[in-house]
Amino acid sequence: MALIRLADVTALAGQQEPVKIAVAADYFSKYIWRGQNINDESVFQPSISLSRSGFSGSVWGNLDLTKENDYSGDFTELDFTMDYTTAVPGFEGANFSVGTIHYQFPSTSFKPTTELYGGFTFAAPLSPSIRIYRDVDEIDGSYAQLGVGHIVEKLMTISESCYYGLQLGAAVGYSSSQYNRGYFGIDGGKFNDLTLSAALPFCLGSWTIKPSINYSMMLSDSICSATVESDNLWAGIGLTVNF
Repeated sequence: MALIRLADVTALAGQQEPVKIAVAADYFSKYIWRGQNINDESVFQPSISLSRSGFSGSVWGNLDLTKENDYSGDFTELDFTMDYTTAVPGFEGANFSVGTIHYQFPSTSFKPTTELYGGFTFAAPLSPSIRIYRDVDEIDGSYAQLGVGHIVEKLMTISESCYYGLQLGAAVGYSSSQYNRGYFGIDGGKFNDLTLSAALPFCLGSWTIKPSINYSMMLSDSICSATVESDNLWAGIGLTVNF
């Protein structure tokens, strides 16, 4: 399920920030969500997002490209996200976010569900972040994620508007007993997954091409036993244009 594109909070007092639009199209060799192997073969994941003055909204979809899950050529998931991100008053370098994600699963028998979330990011070494998701519908459980990352915006510069970057990330998730009961049929809160990622985005004006490689592993023995693929390595390439 979709990761959220946070809006840039750059409005100055007395000035009106324009609406920003981003359209993305991503291909991945697998679809992995919070360590769960949703599809072990190729998927296409388009999205569109709009943001202004800290508020953002997005629609994200997953299209199966093979018959691995018997849905070749069908959208199996649509996520609708609303987010508000702003600076924490009195704490320089700290932002907080709140929002909601509504999940729908067309072409499948899964019921739609909704999560609420909140979290913080910090302008510190490795950019630490924490976000807590609470499913208030079908699962009625919680998932918390701690993340760190490092970005080199211009690893190699070709021109002012054309350059390569580097993005590294790591995140660990913890899931509540209700979450684990809903998704895996087991009880008790557990450390859920560890996910590592590396990407080399190529930026050309408002366009970005981003190849990436990712690895994820389940951390709990009981969750591993309840999943078909508890360790996953997958690659992808994405195209994004900003307006």
